Amino acid sequence: MSKKAFDKIAQGLSEAIAITKGEMKPAKLHLPDEIDVRSLRRRLGMTQDEFASAFGFTINQIREWEQARARPLGGLRAYLLLIDKAPESVLALLQEKIPREAA
Repeated sequence: MSKKAFDKIAQGLSEAIAITKGEMKPAKLHLPDEIDVRSLRRRLGMTQDEFASAFGFTINQIREWEQARARPLGGLRAYLLLIDKAPESVLALLQEKIPREAA
């Protein structure tokens, strides 16, 4: 694990402890009610299959969202927001091979 990643995890843990002790208030998460998956996918120049494969969705999820028969819920909206704001970073993280630590 890189030092930068470790530092971020350590900071998150420190914040979590401070929140549980009442020393800090949790940050509010602001997710848009709707995410236009079709526009996002097209902006990235990807087909439905490419988008689904690259980011770990099923093709059926993409079709349902784009045809407004379903909508991504909380965690998926957060993930799509990350893809929208930093697609290259998300792809890099997903493609990174991280060695498993010995148990």
